[in-house]
Amino acid sequence: MEPLPRSRYLEPSEPDAPAEPEPSEDPTSPENVAQNTGLGSKPRRRGAAGGILAALVAFGAKAKTILLAVTHFKFLLSIGSMVVSILAYGALWGIPFGVGFVALLLIHELGHVLEFRREGIKVSLPMFIPFMGAFVTGDLAGGDAAVEARIALAGPVVGSLAAFGCFLAWHAGAGPFWRALAYVGFFLNLLNLIPVLPLDGGRVMAAMSPLLWFAGYAVMIAVAVLIAPSPFFILIVVLGLFETWRRVKQLRSPAAAAYYKVHAVDRVLIGAAYVALVALLAMGLHAAYVQQALH
Repeated sequence: MEPLPRSRYLEPSEPDAPAEPEPSEDPTSPENVAQNTGLGSKPRRRGAAGGILAALVAFGAKAKTILLAVTHFKFLLSIGSMVVSILAYGALWGIPFGVGFVALLLIHELGHVLEFRREGIKVSLPMFIPFMGAFVTGDLAGGDAAVEARIALAGPVVGSLAAFGCFLAWHAGAGPFWRALAYVGFFLNLLNLIPVLPLDGGRVMAAMSPLLWFAGYAVMIAVAVLIAPSPFFILIVVLGLFETWRRVKQLRSPAAAAYYKVHAVDRVLIGAAYVALVALLAMGLHAAYVQQALH
């Protein structure tokens, strides 16, 4: 069938479309110059924009890969420090006890992590230092002393539950290994509640009264001299004195005044939780020790 004339496809009021001019054969014509150089060519401009977009997408993919690599590196570093600690403690007490001891430290630190996240604060993975314990870090700049105290209490609370679980396992007949873990767990969490910085107890006192830090140092020195002489306690005292001095110097600043301003209700609740936890841990420590002596 012969095609209809072009005018049949146009609207009645629209004139016939003009014929398109034939392309010029002259390479110096404006049309050919624009085509050969890419000037004024929309497809070329779109191609350049597409190239930039592709480059940005590729850069974003590489940045994501780098971020994942850093995250994996931090995870591997945390796991590696845990393994090194297990080997270090295992060299003294055997690998099984080293695993249990590091597990108690991990559970304690996870208590801090959970409270950090509950408060909406980004927190690091737990890191382990042989014969020094473990730690996590988080930015408390947007919080106050009550937030710091709750985060500090969360570690001993969760860690005490783990120690109590070991105590129940021993009472259920699991063997003296679990009694030893329970005793160590009670001791570690009670030690952490001594009110000196940078221990958890010192951070709890930030919401109570910073003056209690000095009473805590008397307790820590007594423990270091009379109960358990160890370079660890001396190091804690030295580090704590530097941190305490830094905080005391800042107490008169407006920012510090706002940070340490805690509502009376929060102060009472935090204080009650602290005293109750110390009492329960002392009873657990005594019970594990007495049972060991009897058997």
